[in-house]
Amino acid sequence: MLGAQGVTVAQTASFEETMAAARAAGSSGSGSTVLVYDQRGFLAPERLRRLLAETDRLVVVSPRLATLTGLGSTIRQAGVVPGSEQTLQPGCAVADAQAAGDISPDGGFLYTGGTVCYGPAGSSGRGLYATAEKGKLVVIGSTAVISNQFLAANGNAALTLRTLGSQGHLVWYLPGPGDLGGNPAPKTLAELAPAWSAFVAPWLIVVALFAVLWRGRRLGPLVFEPLPVVVKSAETAEGRARLYHEAHDVARAADTLRAGTIVRLASALRVGTAAGFSDVAGPEVAAAAARHLDRNAAEIQQILQHRPATEAQLVRWAQDLVRLEKEVKAR
Repeated sequence: MLGAQGVTVAQTASFEETMAAARAAGSSGSGSTVLVYDQRGFLAPERLRRLLAETDRLVVVSPRLATLTGLGSTIRQAGVVPGSEQTLQPGCAVADAQAAGDISPDGGFLYTGGTVCYGPAGSSGRGLYATAEKGKLVVIGSTAVISNQFLAANGNAALTLRTLGSQGHLVWYLPGPGDLGGNPAPKTLAELAPAWSAFVAPWLIVVALFAVLWRGRRLGPLVFEPLPVVVKSAETAEGRARLYHEAHDVARAADTLRAGTIVRLASALRVGTAAGFSDVAGPEVAAAAARHLDRNAAEIQQILQHRPATEAQLVRWAQDLVRLEKEVKAR
């Protein structure tokens, strides 16, 4: 489509190739637009600033925070386009956006700073499309706007043609790992070691072997002997309590407290051993406790089956369970 409008399109795969293409377009007098889609942030800040300084127009698609910071512009990330927004209106005075009209973003990112366009309903100062440096820098927050899949939707094609076709030459640049720069590889351990280590290291190994043999003969062979390990129930309970507290697992801690209380109440009221361990034991134990205390069974059942939602509620409920057990054992 851009070729039919007289725009020469070239795709580059390295920073040097991109700069060469931009300089060639500038020398021909046709001007250059460079589109950059650096999804993984391969470009260093100094290279981003060179692209912005030495091209007639730089269009950056869905830039990362590091990319925006490296460009040194006022444009910054400001959230994402709500999923309920199917189309966005220009809402700005940028000529390209006004001529294109509504677009279909299909999600994407929002930006603030500079002049922003295509903001969602109810937002202020945020938009999918932002320009800075007197229109020299353009940020588009969604690849869908320029993709073939959504190009025919609303004004996507018009916005793409006007944004990318403002100059006579378009360079489509997708940075890769080769653009990380010529940083030297980290030195190996052998390169970092001093020269004399090549002579000392073998002697150290020999000395270490003699030391192992000497200590092994002196101490004798290892003897394995099984030892009884006894862990007090109080220590186990405290350990589990600390785990529940660190995990903020209120529900599991409440189930443990409830089960223990029902077992102890069942034993004290002689309801039966099985009653304390069954899921239906709550009403049976509550009825026995109510008869024993001459209280309402529904009230005691409500105490036993309470579901605390926070740690503070769990502490208060645990105190209620302790008071109930004391009342049963006191009578």
